[in-house]
Amino acid sequence: MAVRATVSRFPMDQDAQESSGLPWGVTVTPFAAKDENGQPPTYGSDGDLLPRCENCYAYFNTYCELDQWAWTCALCGTLNGLTSRAIARYSHPQSCAEMMSSFIDLELPIEGSEEEMMQARPVYVAAVDLSSSEEFLELTKSALQAALEALAPGALFGLATFSHKLGLYDVQGPIPVVKNMFIPSDTEGTLPIELEDAMPLLQFLAPVDTCKDRITAALDTLRPTTAWERTTGAGQGLDGVLMGGRGFGVAMEALFKYLGSEYGNIFALARVFAFLSGPPDYGAGQLDTRRYGEQYASKGEDADRALLPEQTPFYKDLAAVAVQAGVCVDIFAVTNEYTDLASLKFLSIESGGSLFLYSNTDDSTLPQDIYRMLSRPYAFGCILRLRTSSEFKPGHSYGHFFPDPQYENVQHIICCDSYATYAYDFDFASTDGFSRYASEQPVLQIAFQYTVVVPPEELSNSGLVSASGGKHSLKRRLRIRTLQFGAARNVNELYDSVDPEAVLSVLVHKVILASLEQGVREGRMLLHDWLVILTAQYNDAYKLVQFKNGSLVTGQIDVAFSHCPQLQPLPRLVFALLRNPLLRFHEEGVHPDYRIYLQCLFSALEPSSLHRAVYPVLMSYSTPDKQAYPRHSLSRAALITSGSPIFFLDAFTTLIVFYSSTADPALPFPPPQDCLLRTTINKLKQDRSITPKLIFIRGGHDDASAFEHYLIEEQDVNGNGFTSVMGFVSFLEDITQSVLEYMK
Repeated sequence: MAVRATVSRFPMDQDAQESSGLPWGVTVTPFAAKDENGQPPTYGSDGDLLPRCENCYAYFNTYCELDQWAWTCALCGTLNGLTSRAIARYSHPQSCAEMMSSFIDLELPIEGSEEEMMQARPVYVAAVDLSSSEEFLELTKSALQAALEALAPGALFGLATFSHKLGLYDVQGPIPVVKNMFIPSDTEGTLPIELEDAMPLLQFLAPVDTCKDRITAALDTLRPTTAWERTTGAGQGLDGVLMGGRGFGVAMEALFKYLGSEYGNIFALARVFAFLSGPPDYGAGQLDTRRYGEQYASKGEDADRALLPEQTPFYKDLAAVAVQAGVCVDIFAVTNEYTDLASLKFLSIESGGSLFLYSNTDDSTLPQDIYRMLSRPYAFGCILRLRTSSEFKPGHSYGHFFPDPQYENVQHIICCDSYATYAYDFDFASTDGFSRYASEQPVLQIAFQYTVVVPPEELSNSGLVSASGGKHSLKRRLRIRTLQFGAARNVNELYDSVDPEAVLSVLVHKVILASLEQGVREGRMLLHDWLVILTAQYNDAYKLVQFKNGSLVTGQIDVAFSHCPQLQPLPRLVFALLRNPLLRFHEEGVHPDYRIYLQCLFSALEPSSLHRAVYPVLMSYSTPDKQAYPRHSLSRAALITSGSPIFFLDAFTTLIVFYSSTADPALPFPPPQDCLLRTTINKLKQDRSITPKLIFIRGGHDDASAFEHYLIEEQDVNGNGFTSVMGFVSFLEDITQSVLEYMK
């Protein structure tokens, strides 16, 4: 569990927080195997016996004062009695994880019989769009082949298809059999028959280890629905337009109910992979994509605002059904037509799934992405709870989860991998703030309860099972991290404790929220104004300028934060974020679906990955085996002055190797497999949550626009957001002017 705070020393009180201009919060990556310093948790057992505070329900931890019969809660100060069992347990502190570390992972007993625990198996269902092209289906088939290779042998797999009908495949017999049910075309309709009656669930879900060849054979039979089938089945739609017949909404609803009926009996987790080639346009949940074409004539409405909210609550309501059924939904949209991901995204983000968007089938990384996603460890049935000491409290929480309808600051996450990151910001509980005494420092406790599927070989290694005959088993665990922070005595201490990447994470969440509620223009203004206020507060704190009668008397506005290294990256990060498609205007050619995809991607990334996605890392090499400089600014001037022949740019989703036009022709191009540069690239690809595209460009020979597009510091971010000749320098001048206005 990695936790990063925007400031490692918390503000002393509300006045200190407001006068600093900084966001105050944390990012949490709960299922990360190690903490932010690379330390693993201390493992232990009997998580159910861990003492909890009678007042605030926080767990006992190393910051609590312990005497023979009682302990004092480090979060609220309550004195709690110890049971005789706990007294006996704590008389041997070296055998208790919670006495040795503030970062622990404890086994919990699982309710239910051992037989049930052994039976539980992960379930995967592929739902494939047949209102599509041959190319789309070929790509989907290769993605599912990759998925079958990545799945654990104990998994169950089901294949379903949808168009104007829903198809269920039985692959357990000698030849694959499909049962089709017609989807009603009306927007209120549901399937006339329960899926369980059409095909019992255990007939539909096939064991991957014994049926892999038959599943492959079934995939080979998939064909796109023909125009003739669509005409007869789907009929005429609105205004006599021929419908594509993509009954996605009804198909998803039926599948969730089908899987939910056996939730907890046959399986502990179900993941549905939805492969979409365009917008749902048939039956319940159909989306009217004409709003994209008509937006310019949309009664003067801001196009950047009109396309961000969902047009129907259908998919948000359906996400609640998925969560209830214990189903995690991953959406893979392979399309360049407007699909209205703003409406569809709730299915994946609320169920703990992912949303992927590929603009074409040619260079799509879909097979690699799905293999990578299924190969990494993940937890499911997770509950995330954040508690604070009594002086402060959580404000907003951000991330892909389902908030608990009953308890505050409790989030449910159906599926959580080691990259998934969430964020919180804080408010003071009262005007008092934190005490100036070191004994009462701010404390934060994050509890993460989760389940993992343990393969038979791990069980036999630990001597737990011999007769289970290769069955998987479930383990329920409780991971707890308790952190104590100092309080900054003044604003200079606060500025010196800033983590710029964590600040960026919280800012991105706030800006996405503002964009969704009030439009992209509002999101941009919020970000711009935040930097102006921070710069003004910093200049004021360091007494760099003085005003008299509203005009500047002495000093010069310091927009580069030259007295505080921790703040120096922030102007560049804000500049880059304003240039990012996430916040660019629609008129600049940003597709609304791509913007939604970026919102979903950015709001789940851990801080250092988000940093690369917003402001890429540019490094240079003198030869493929020798690095010259580890970091350059993103400008042509940096390329020229460095004099290096080879540059490597890491923009998170894209990796580019660029040989300058003046590079010695004797340098091998592309770089050979066994060189340092390739080793760096391979390691980055391995550690990434998605598959980055790798591009090699030879300056003077190839089109270099893909590389030059990232050299943003010569591009403008002026008020209207359109590109002109001004760049980062003029952006700083604009901030300076705004700060002068603000400080008058």
